[in-house]
Order: sequence, then C-alpha cells, then structure tokens
Amino acid sequence: MSQPTTEGSSAAKSGIIQSLRDELLALAENDVKVRAELAADGSLFDGYHPRMEAVHRHNAVRLREIIEVYGWTGRQLVGEDGAEAAWLIAQHAIGEPAFQRRCLELLQAATAAGDAPAYQAAFLEDRIRVFEGRRQLYATQFDIGEDGYPKPYEIEEPEKVDERRQSVGLEGLAAQISRADWVEPPSATARAQREQQYQQWLRRVGWRSL
Repeated sequence: MSQPTTEGSSAAKSGIIQSLRDELLALAENDVKVRAELAADGSLFDGYHPRMEAVHRHNAVRLREIIEVYGWTGRQLVGEDGAEAAWLIAQHAIGEPAFQRRCLELLQAATAAGDAPAYQAAFLEDRIRVFEGRRQLYATQFDIGEDGYPKPYEIEEPEKVDERRQSVGLEGLAAQISRADWVEPPSATARAQREQQYQQWLRRVGWRSL
C-alpha cells in the first residue's frame, strides 16, 4: 500500500474528514438507490445486472484510491456512518476478488484496533469464503431455498455458528431466519440456469479456477 500523503496524514490526525465521509455516504447511497430501482422492475434478480455491476465497480475504484491514501476508512476517520458506507462498498465489490481480500485484511486490523465493528469483517469473510467455494463461518450469506425462505450457504462447524455470530454482535441464526420474508422460489429449471450463470461468473472474474 502506498504511504499516506502529508495532507492525508495531517487530516487523519485532526479527526473525522467530513468531505471524505460525505463522499462515501454518497457512493453508498447511489448503490442502494440503483438497487431499489432495479428491484422495483424485477430486473435486479435476472443475474448480475450490468447497471448494478457498473455501480459496484465504480465505487470499488474510488474506495481503492481512498485506501491507498488513508488506509481503511474506519470510525476515527469518517465516523460511524462513513465507515459503514465504506464497508458496504467493499462488500459489494464482488467482481474484484483481490480487492475484497485486501479489504478483509484491513477490516480485521481495524476491528482489532476498535476502529470497526466486528460484524463487518464477519460478513465480508463469509462472502469471500462462499465465492471461493469454502464453508462460511457466521452464516451471513444466503440463497433462496426450495421452500421460498432464505437458506444459508454451507457452514463450517454449524453447531458452533451461533457462538461465532454472538462473538461479532449478530443474533442467533434461527431468530434471523424466522423474521425473513417468503419469496416465490424459482423453478427447478430457473434454479439450474441461475447456478450455471453463477459458476460462469465466478470463473470469469477470478473467484474460481477456469
């Protein structure tokens, strides 16, 4: 990682950088806005929508630039909401395997230093594990089950999942699932087609070997 500039170092020492916080909040707000628009017309759920992907990649580029100057944008630098916005951008940078892995390293260090809540690194670690084909630790990543309710992807030592979730400030898995909304489950044909597209995407962006 590049060394912080003199300007960046001075700003960081003075506390929260308001302009940086505002920028991160605006990027995250646009992400949420576009997602809501695509969800409203149903196109969000037809694979990885090009418009959504463009937003995610644009935001990842900017967050990467910010990190190169300031390091991880935690609470001390951009406030609680700014830090959450940065995490959201990192969590959604799903087409950038190396960048997400780097963000996880930085988030874990920030968590250890008390500069980020533990749940953020937990979510990002689970996401990376699922994309890599490994079992998740905290059961934060879900698919839609055949019954129309969320079904977590495979879990490492599932008998200990609630203990791990509690350690990062998450409620029990059963409690979370019990509050989930039912959705119309895809047909077997649609499910198989979506899985094929998903596997192709994983290989194309570099999460899995070709």
